[in-house]
Amino acid sequence: MRDTRESRLLLVLMIAIAFALITVDIRAGEESPVDGARQAAAAVFGPVEKGVATAVDPVANAIGAVRDSGERHNRIATLERENAALKAKLGSDDQTRSRIHELDEMLKRAGAGQYGIKGAEVIAIGAAQGFSWTVTIDAGSKDGIERDMTVLNGEGLVGRVATVGPDTATVVLANDPDFTVGTRLEKTGELGFATGQGDRALSVQMLNGKAKVSPGDRLVTFGSRGNKPFVPGVPIGEVVKVDPSRGDLTRTIWVRPFVGFSRLDIVGVVVMPPREDPRDAVLPPKPEVKPTPTVTVTVTPSPSASVPGKPADE
Repeated sequence: MRDTRESRLLLVLMIAIAFALITVDIRAGEESPVDGARQAAAAVFGPVEKGVATAVDPVANAIGAVRDSGERHNRIATLERENAALKAKLGSDDQTRSRIHELDEMLKRAGAGQYGIKGAEVIAIGAAQGFSWTVTIDAGSKDGIERDMTVLNGEGLVGRVATVGPDTATVVLANDPDFTVGTRLEKTGELGFATGQGDRALSVQMLNGKAKVSPGDRLVTFGSRGNKPFVPGVPIGEVVKVDPSRGDLTRTIWVRPFVGFSRLDIVGVVVMPPREDPRDAVLPPKPEVKPTPTVTVTVTPSPSASVPGKPADE
């Protein structure tokens, strides 16, 4: 195209239209008028992303070993068999051992909560499809993945499924500023709402302004009606700061997520919710604090010690 006045005006017009579409998409959220185009793009480019990830990662296909949980009554036994088979396929190098550990922890969480999960691998990260904190996983509608399903890993809550293509899906992470999830405090059951804060601690508004909360307390998901987008009992994080109570109806606390969002690899999408709320069963046991031994030193004066002010031979 030649550099003419008409071509420059056309370029400015196209940029203006692009910014207008971005603004409409962000403000409309999930009701965005371009959501259809976004899903169409996922259908077109999803297989390409999945193919590239599979080509560069020789263990990617092994993740499929945990994609099917089996029937509810023998789900845990099935997952254990699949995990053992996966270990046999993966070898013994350092990276593989780390991934095996991730799988072990994820399957333990799924078993403790009685969640039926589909295993998936993170194949892309970053801002995508109108969201700020997202990852793309190599499982889609062909694998039974649907929008607004809970995503977890061996550490706890990862996020929720936002958009789904045939072979891939986009997951909005729990630290996204537009992400909100109902929370329940361990043991006391006090309820609240957690909101993502990017790379900072989650902000949680406790519904009871007089709730007793201390650093070190842990939170899990409260669960949504119909278990979408969140199933109950998934670990969220640990309280690191409690704002002073000023007699307000609510109270703000700050929670460090269990999940490391910058190092996500293997995740599980909950495709079958638990029959009952697991409450705190999915949280790992708290480590026992061993008391620090006290050492008592007794000083005994020597019989031959001289008295101050007197010669030693007196």
